[in-house]
Amino acid sequence: VQLQESGPGLVKPSQTLSLTCSVSGGSITTNSYWWSWIRQTPGKALEWMGAMSYSGNTYNSPSFKSRTSISRDTSKNQITLQLSSVTPEDTAVYYCARRRGLPEYASGWSSRREYDYWGQGTQVTVSS
Repeated sequence: VQLQESGPGLVKPSQTLSLTCSVSGGSITTNSYWWSWIRQTPGKALEWMGAMSYSGNTYNSPSFKSRTSISRDTSKNQITLQLSSVTPEDTAVYYCARRRGLPEYASGWSSRREYDYWGQGTQVTVSS
């Protein structure tokens, strides 16, 4: 399974960031799997943003105060993240990753070892 993130490298403040995770070698509708969006800034821990299940259910992290939206295109085998009202604090490397099932604890959403496949990440800079 391979995951590939894509999107604009530079976004202006107040705009909506849209990122796509293209999956190959496996289907995003395969039973039991969840597809997460996670970001990381230098010197900080992984920050889980939200996830979509194989059946289309979504969980979004409350930390983002409803700024996140996750959708999918099953015909293209893609998961899309939208982050609205971006600020320079949203500058980060954004990753998509796959995990099997729900975590036992909420902290599991951002635990690297609980994911079996990751994309290489895409750098997003928010600047005017």
